[in-house]
Amino acid sequence: MKLSAFRFDLPAKLIASHPVANRDEARLMVVYKDTGQIEHKYFKDVIDYLAEDDTLVVNDTKVFPAMLYGSKEKTGAQIEVLLLRILNKEYHLWDTLVDPARKIRVGNKLFFGNGELVAEVLDNTTSRGRTLKFLFDGTTEELYSTIEQLGSTPLPKEIKRKVISEDRSRYQTVYAREVGAVVAPTAGLHFTPHLLKRLELQGARIAPITLHISLGALRPVDVEDLTKYKVDSESFSIDTATAQWVNESLDKKKQVCAVGISTAKTIEASVAVAVAGGLKANYGWTNKFIFPPYSFKVCTSLITNFHLPASAPLMTAAAFCGYDLLMEAYQVAIKEKYRFFVYGDAMLIL
Repeated sequence: MKLSAFRFDLPAKLIASHPVANRDEARLMVVYKDTGQIEHKYFKDVIDYLAEDDTLVVNDTKVFPAMLYGSKEKTGAQIEVLLLRILNKEYHLWDTLVDPARKIRVGNKLFFGNGELVAEVLDNTTSRGRTLKFLFDGTTEELYSTIEQLGSTPLPKEIKRKVISEDRSRYQTVYAREVGAVVAPTAGLHFTPHLLKRLELQGARIAPITLHISLGALRPVDVEDLTKYKVDSESFSIDTATAQWVNESLDKKKQVCAVGISTAKTIEASVAVAVAGGLKANYGWTNKFIFPPYSFKVCTSLITNFHLPASAPLMTAAAFCGYDLLMEAYQVAIKEKYRFFVYGDAMLIL
């Protein structure tokens, strides 16, 4: 398919700037792939669609406060640094984006807080990309602790407001464990501890995987021919217990419900090559990009948010739901004033 097929008019007022007061009271659109039926529910009603021996696969990555505000040595010019990923733990080397890029050159020193954190620019990577070395006398864990104190939540630029203290907890799932993401697995933002416990009590299993979502997840696709689009590589891990639970559900013809695009692409990237198929325990890096047509091997249902036009997550959702049905559902969502993007409402595709 072509990029132009994924463009549509989205009223700016439907891009949610804040989450709903209670996580599980966001709206939920339920879409049935086989019949095309659409239901309008609330997220807490997701419990009605999962049963004993179903497996709910969640991404337990944890967003860290990756946006640092600081100043340049000598001139004191104000700068922004978005930490993308750590390149070398021993030497505290990071891949970053900087703004304003024209003022930040190789050899510059950058100061954050009251000088608790200092970085030196080692290299230019892209127009805004820089490799930074933090001049920090401590462990990686101690560096993360300092970043935690000085950094801000890296909300996407499409949310046109200042970051507030509540974003630190709300732009984070309740089951976040593994630090490393700069983008939240937003379909999971709707779950509460109470809802997860209720699902477990009725026999569904909550199985974690980890994919540290990069900024590329939010970047608009910029090539008309989707086969030419390259996504960022992201680190992931799937443990043996999760693989076992998923495969047991598949064997019993029960649901394997992926919570979010990041989860869906991770488990689809680790399909076992054995005759029996299923999911295998695995870890490493993936740059898998799923767009129509694609035959899913592991996921049997998907929970996802409403995505922006021409975005990669929209294309993956279309691959799972079917392009025509998904675009029809999106027009219904616009008419019914569903809320879009990271703080928006959710869709369950069955």
